[in-house]
Amino acid sequence: MFKFIAFIAGYYFFGFFGALLGLFVGSMIDRFRDYGSGGINPLQNAQRQTVFLETMFVSMGKLAKADGRVSPEEIAHAEGMIKQLGMTPEHRTRAIELFKQGASPDFAIEPIYTRFMAVCGHTRQLKKILLVYLITMAVADGHMHAAEEALLADMSGHLGYTPSDFKQLVDMVLNQSHFAGGKPSTAAALDDAYKALGVTKDHTDQEIKRAYRKLISQYHPDKLIGQGLPADMIAMATEKAKEIQLAHDMIKQTRNI
Repeated sequence: MFKFIAFIAGYYFFGFFGALLGLFVGSMIDRFRDYGSGGINPLQNAQRQTVFLETMFVSMGKLAKADGRVSPEEIAHAEGMIKQLGMTPEHRTRAIELFKQGASPDFAIEPIYTRFMAVCGHTRQLKKILLVYLITMAVADGHMHAAEEALLADMSGHLGYTPSDFKQLVDMVLNQSHFAGGKPSTAAALDDAYKALGVTKDHTDQEIKRAYRKLISQYHPDKLIGQGLPADMIAMATEKAKEIQLAHDMIKQTRNI
């Protein structure tokens, strides 16, 4: 958008070379708006990837320990998630180390989130993607335990979420998960579809379309990588996008839009 405006303005005021300069500057502005400063500065992007990885798996370990003990099932789930992500051997080894670190009884999570906010807090989507991934893990068995919800609520507070925003996000992620695997898994699928998009039946077709487009845009692989999401964590974002797509398709069919 900005690159075209800058191109025209540059040509109008300075001719051909002004147009080229305007196109370059406008492209940089567009890239910053879409991807954050990491899209322009590769070193900062690499730092965000490292911090995201650390925060993600330390938090997973902390969640597994939330009820007082780390069960074999929770360890197996974490290992399965790491395998599903298709992580590089180096990232896989580091993720397991971080998981164990977070599961330590005396481990304090606050400094981890202070660092995350300092490095990643100004990006558009990394905070939300982190929280969505952690909620997805917590509701993998179909519900969320009270201890997990309390810990996640605390983590969301460190990320700047209000209690009401956190509850809405949990509801959306839980209902999106009903569309995992390619088809809705509950009898009340249409109600789930509306909740998955964060809307209700009272919203207009246009409002629902806007909500859908906004969600899909947030899970765009290029944008997430540009903001600092490790490339081997994109698979989960892609799955969430598929769930959102299925929910929207169901609503479209019932509304004939």
